[in-house]
Amino acid sequence: MNCPHCQGQLRAGKASYTINRNGYHLIIDDVPALVCEQCQEPLFTEDAVRLVQQMIRSLDTRRQELNLIPVAV
Repeated sequence: MNCPHCQGQLRAGKASYTINRNGYHLIIDDVPALVCEQCQEPLFTEDAVRLVQQMIRSLDTRRQELNLIPVAV
């Protein structure tokens, strides 16, 4: 399979997934992916994407709960 960005060769590996969202920054290291040998662009597996999306939904919920905590002065 070839990289959709540069047409380089893809190989099985791992990559970091980074997102800046709704007041938080998330970095997940070592996510399974196909990684381009030429440009290093990752192509994440469907299973990895599904799990990351579940994690993000959970964090969104927890982030909303965090905003409800009162701060006493």
